[in-house]
Amino acid sequence: MTPLSSIIRRHNLNYHLYADDTQLYVTLKPCSDEMSTAAEGIQQCFDEIYDWMNSSMLRLNEDKTRFMVFGSKYQLNHLPFDPSLQFADNVFHASDSVRDLGVQLDSHLTMESHITSICKSAYFHLRCLAKIKKTLPPQILTQLVHCFITSILDYGNSLLYGCSSTILRKLQLIQNSAARLITGTKRREHITPILKNLHWLPVENRITFKILVLTYRALHNMAPLYLSNLLEKYHPGRALRSGQSLNLQQPRTRTQYGDLAFTSVSPRLWNDLPHVIKSAKSLTIFKKLLKTHLFNMYYM
Repeated sequence: MTPLSSIIRRHNLNYHLYADDTQLYVTLKPCSDEMSTAAEGIQQCFDEIYDWMNSSMLRLNEDKTRFMVFGSKYQLNHLPFDPSLQFADNVFHASDSVRDLGVQLDSHLTMESHITSICKSAYFHLRCLAKIKKTLPPQILTQLVHCFITSILDYGNSLLYGCSSTILRKLQLIQNSAARLITGTKRREHITPILKNLHWLPVENRITFKILVLTYRALHNMAPLYLSNLLEKYHPGRALRSGQSLNLQQPRTRTQYGDLAFTSVSPRLWNDLPHVIKSAKSLTIFKKLLKTHLFNMYYM
């Protein structure tokens, strides 16, 4: 255990430590007493971290430090006080949007700012590729599209599950443009046969694919422990045929955020899979069967 994690644990805060990034977080109900207690606990943790950094001759990067409160619009509009944290001489007020491990998060978790960032980057690369398309062999062009466009669409896309169709439509248009760039088809031509010939899953199915791959990894000890601990295998109260179905326990949720959480979405999608896919002996076989299953569901 690192000295930093020991300090955080003493204040009963949740955390994730990365190579060059540290995240502290706490869940609470939007009432004045609980928020005040949480704010005081985080502030005390910050004060102790500041003392430890000074004794270790370390310095906080103020430009990359952000503080954020997540919640519904109603909850954030009715906060009992304006939340802020102080670290030495720096006062951090709640931000409307933060960049976390390459994903742009907004306070309402609508993912709109992240989608906007993806569109800006993807269309920039599409325009650059369109300018040099005639000088590239088709195979190289396809590789560049996967490198600069597909990778952007797929990065962190499991977080986009449950987003509105309007938002996801923006990403689908990017994929459509990439497909037309590779095949040289015009905009008036129907896109579905083009995607099918390229054997590309549409954006929404790629999101489902990513979540189910994460689920398989979590169930087979190939994912971080904090993800594996979120899933529980289904065990019926008495001997039933469903007990051999490799299903997961579906938790009850009472809010929209709960419905979109990994603990809820993952079992729901996993339980709908055919048994032959869930019982795949390796990750490679699972990916192959899953892509074929999703491909047939959409195009057939």
